[in-house]
Amino acid sequence: MTRRDVGDWMAGFLPAVAAVHLRERLRAGIGALCGIGLTGGLMLWLLGPATYIPWLVAPMGASAVLLFGVPASPLAQPWSILGGNLVAAVVGVTCAMFIPSPVIAAAAAVGVSIALMFTLRCVHPPSGAVALTAVLGGPSVHALGYGFVLEPIALQTIMLLGSAIAYHAITGHRYPHAVRAQAPAKPVNAQAIPVTTADAEKALARRSELLDISADDLASLLRDTQREAYARRARELTAADVMGPPLAKVQAHDEAPAAWRLLQRHGLDVLPVVDGDARVIGLVTRHDLHARRARAQRWPRFATSFGSSQRPAIRDLMQGELKSATAGMPLSELVPLLAAQRHGTLPVLDDAARLVGVVTHAEVLRKVMSA
Repeated sequence: MTRRDVGDWMAGFLPAVAAVHLRERLRAGIGALCGIGLTGGLMLWLLGPATYIPWLVAPMGASAVLLFGVPASPLAQPWSILGGNLVAAVVGVTCAMFIPSPVIAAAAAVGVSIALMFTLRCVHPPSGAVALTAVLGGPSVHALGYGFVLEPIALQTIMLLGSAIAYHAITGHRYPHAVRAQAPAKPVNAQAIPVTTADAEKALARRSELLDISADDLASLLRDTQREAYARRARELTAADVMGPPLAKVQAHDEAPAAWRLLQRHGLDVLPVVDGDARVIGLVTRHDLHARRARAQRWPRFATSFGSSQRPAIRDLMQGELKSATAGMPLSELVPLLAAQRHGTLPVLDDAARLVGVVTHAEVLRKVMSA
């Protein structure tokens, strides 16, 4: 490991730049002040100063950081804090009652709580502290038994959550950040524009609240999303979606100069060859025509005319081993067939082997990358 590698590793310990405006920082701090103050004040008013029930438990401070500082985080949503705290409290009390060793009980309480929170989709990091408090909170907490779940945990959680909902509503924040059912939006054509970390940093800086994601992770997520969108698009497309119309075709008995003129007129590299019943029996390419000319050495200037009296028929030049697609063939099966064609063209046939379209590399790329 070089000195530069060590320096890069040490740089990872530095704090990331918080893309949050001063106004938002003040709003988060004032919100936490109000939330904790209201929760503690209500508990003191309800229970009285002489109560043996803690009127504020330490995990509520950690919850306040998420509820007021990072309200857009999935870890700060109502079910996360309510479900996570209640699950952790039940598990913590149970471990404290049935596991004699405080260390083992504490470890089991946190571990089991995390597993259950993931299962119930209510992961809330401060809930780990709730589980520890139930185990290590001392005789006053142990004396509450399962009452610890209701008072103080459930009661304080509801008070803090209620104050957060009210505060965000008053200050114009959207909270909770619930998933809203919306009509499918029109896809955005990104045209494979690369997303950089600098782009992500600017986008995060324009947000009015802190998102629990770094600029690097956001840029990586957007790039992965773009790749997934292209993959989904490829799974949905069929040959009928990406094929173009057959601009020209020749019959097997046509002469080579006729094929050359069609290639020149339409700017093509490949022509399908059909028989008398319009069924595709092969392909003829520019390369085939040039190769024939090089061997025979009896055609005039190839770019202008085929002046020789002995003009070969298309059936003598065409490629008979034909690979083709059907209109309903998915793109996942179409691409390997197309890649095997050195001329980059694949005819699309109907059930009677008649030509209905042509697929090219350029058309596939255009369709996959378009909205």
